[in-house]
Amino acid sequence: MKRRVLVCAAHPDDEVLGCGGAMARHVSDGDHVAVVIFAEGFTSRQASRDRGAATEELGLLRRSAMTANEILGVTDVALYDFPDNRMDSMDMLDVVKAVEFHVERVRPDTVYAHSATDVNIDHRTLHEAVIAATRPMPGNQIKHLLFFEVPSSTEWQTPGSAPSFLPNWYVDVTGTLDLKLKALQAYDSEMRCWPHPRSIRNVEYLARVRGATVGVEAAEAFMLGRAIYRQEEVS
Repeated sequence: MKRRVLVCAAHPDDEVLGCGGAMARHVSDGDHVAVVIFAEGFTSRQASRDRGAATEELGLLRRSAMTANEILGVTDVALYDFPDNRMDSMDMLDVVKAVEFHVERVRPDTVYAHSATDVNIDHRTLHEAVIAATRPMPGNQIKHLLFFEVPSSTEWQTPGSAPSFLPNWYVDVTGTLDLKLKALQAYDSEMRCWPHPRSIRNVEYLARVRGATVGVEAAEAFMLGRAIYRQEEVS
């Protein structure tokens, strides 16, 4: 049976940075992958939020998101315009309901989302919303809830300020790492030059290190939030 996958990302590029290799692998396996990007991106770089003055930049990010996901083979992409790096100013219920809408729409058995370990406030806000929206009530079909790392946010957290990112779930992306790196090139406006952690070179290095950790050429690392094996699957 093919899997149904939902990826919840705060900003355009987070989905590829966090699990682009896994996404491409799911697609190659014939799984349905849906990506939802919640915050608009860019306006946090302004002195004060002004979407009207950022029309060109926001349009570029939207086009970049569509192109990057197309490279990975993902065609089910939804983008919201939640305020960039200001999602903590929103009512949490509104964020939860947006996630719940896509959980109901996609009916995923696997969900990828941000971890609670990141510096970025939008990442942490969305993490909490996903936890609420995927609680294991009767009828919930989610089997695996996985939290990814995002270079330039996860590793920048300081000890004691938040939980540490301690991966215990790895996906072999040896065959799809090139697609992930190509997809990140579509996010040229968001990528940085080496030795910035959000550089193409560092993303590849991180994948190689994560792979070597588990004996493969390249991998993406996750924290398992929840795994549910139902009676009919283990009997």
